Amino acid sequence: MENNEIAVFCKNDGKNHRIKIGSTLEDLSKKWCKTVTDPKTGQRLDVIAALVDNKLKELEYQPLIFHQVEFIGYNHPDGRRCYLRSLCFVLQNAVRELYPDKVLVVDHSLPSGLYCELHEKTKLEDGRNKVYYVKDEEIDTIKDKMREIIAKDLPFKRVKMNSEEAQEIFENNNQPMKANLQKSLGTFICSVYYLDGKADSFHGPLIPSTRFLKTYDITGIGNGFCLQGPQMADFSKVMPMKRQTKIASTLKDYSDWCSIIGIESVGTLNSAIKEGRAVQVINLAEARHEREYSRIADKIYENRGDKRIVMIAGPSSSGKTSSSLRLALHCKVLGLKPKVIELDNYFVDRDKTPIDEDGKPDFESLQAMDLELLNHQLNDLLDGKEVEIPKYDFKAGKRVYIGNTLKLEDKDILIMEGIHALNPDMTPEVDNSRILRVFVSALTSLNIDENSNLSTSDNRLLRRMVRDNRTRGISPERTILQWDSVRKGEMRNIFPYQENADILFNSAIIFELPLLKYYAEPLLRRIAPSSPAYTETVRLLKFLDYIVALQPSEIDAIPPTSIMREFIGGQTLC
Repeated sequence: MENNEIAVFCKNDGKNHRIKIGSTLEDLSKKWCKTVTDPKTGQRLDVIAALVDNKLKELEYQPLIFHQVEFIGYNHPDGRRCYLRSLCFVLQNAVRELYPDKVLVVDHSLPSGLYCELHEKTKLEDGRNKVYYVKDEEIDTIKDKMREIIAKDLPFKRVKMNSEEAQEIFENNNQPMKANLQKSLGTFICSVYYLDGKADSFHGPLIPSTRFLKTYDITGIGNGFCLQGPQMADFSKVMPMKRQTKIASTLKDYSDWCSIIGIESVGTLNSAIKEGRAVQVINLAEARHEREYSRIADKIYENRGDKRIVMIAGPSSSGKTSSSLRLALHCKVLGLKPKVIELDNYFVDRDKTPIDEDGKPDFESLQAMDLELLNHQLNDLLDGKEVEIPKYDFKAGKRVYIGNTLKLEDKDILIMEGIHALNPDMTPEVDNSRILRVFVSALTSLNIDENSNLSTSDNRLLRRMVRDNRTRGISPERTILQWDSVRKGEMRNIFPYQENADILFNSAIIFELPLLKYYAEPLLRRIAPSSPAYTETVRLLKFLDYIVALQPSEIDAIPPTSIMREFIGGQTLC
């Protein structure tokens, strides 16, 4: 091998290659792997990024030593993130040209994409951002401008610079969240991206150029619009628009509250912690949760005559257990007597469990439950009859009866929690007017900055990682590797029915990321670079780098009834 050459192993073709030092990943992709094939659809996809020793890199990266390289397309989770970040940059440039006096804010995720707003530079008296209502014809104009930018095949370029210089750029761009973030981190160097001479920051690699952005759309919703990327099932088609007004309204309420208290981004949260106001933030957030539990309990009390059953559902690590216990407590304060039935007790015997597409028992299927027995017993309870509630023996894989009887008395309320609780097909024989449905989820709308929102899925993954390691001895690596399967189950069994809820409870709490960083970061650092979970580990660690962690003395201020105690320990609810 010559002095100006190094060896690189390409995972896509399974071969070692000799390359000249100074070659970029894009150069190598053109030689070895111009496209990747999606194994599920058979579609050929553009290579838009690469994993170098399981670390995500842009295609302009130049290998200098021996590496393992895997080229990825949109079908890879990190490829999708690169694509959407780049699409956001194009949208940002389009808005800057069309509305130089406005600021684009990517506020939160929606089932169909990213919810975006245009904000005025001035704020309302209560601290909220003044939102500019985008008309339908203006959305068409923005789309035309995006098409114009994309057609130029403009490159995305990353530049390392002094953080103070970057902070000045963001202040001049009217992006105070980005400027505050840089200031709160206290780092010397940061990355700034450029597109057509305009600067911005993104928390992860971008694709090589605008020409790769072939599938997208913008659809008006609320005061802003939804930026939609490609579907997973067919990358040539845009994500269909699903209007979920209850979820959108809950996210908007939380976003407004964050603005009012002056903590609407990671930068302002970091500043509050650094200034010694962490306990104040904890108390304020817990008071808000307490008020929400009280509001829901009042709703249950108001409907106690007609709706005797409260069904609670939510995705993994949303805090359903804590929320059920807190609601039961508030119901008791109002003079009600909550009775709890675990829906898991209605599993069919294991030999009758349906099989999934991989030939494994599908315990999350609705047909894994004995719906006939469940509906029969619920109707008996509503008719004032006494029933014997089954107990599921998970070791034996069978339902058993051990004399647990239940009858709904005058002030009794039945509370049931489970993944199918919002699905009307679970209780087709029960009068729906007798059921109050509650959806619990950690719908965080705290932003990293103006065009980088925090993922609710990442938030819940960190919760689950901390809890499972503490209570079940499950490694963080295993939690990460199982997460994709968990998410698929949620997409199939929970999220399609969330708009069926009569009440939504947002279990996100504003101090949880500084809290979770304290517990999750050491766990993540144990994962080896050779692990298949390492790519996701690096992404999560980079994300946590933006967060200032709470100190043990501040964590001690979290009350024992807090929803976060379900994950970190010390909860006294029962």
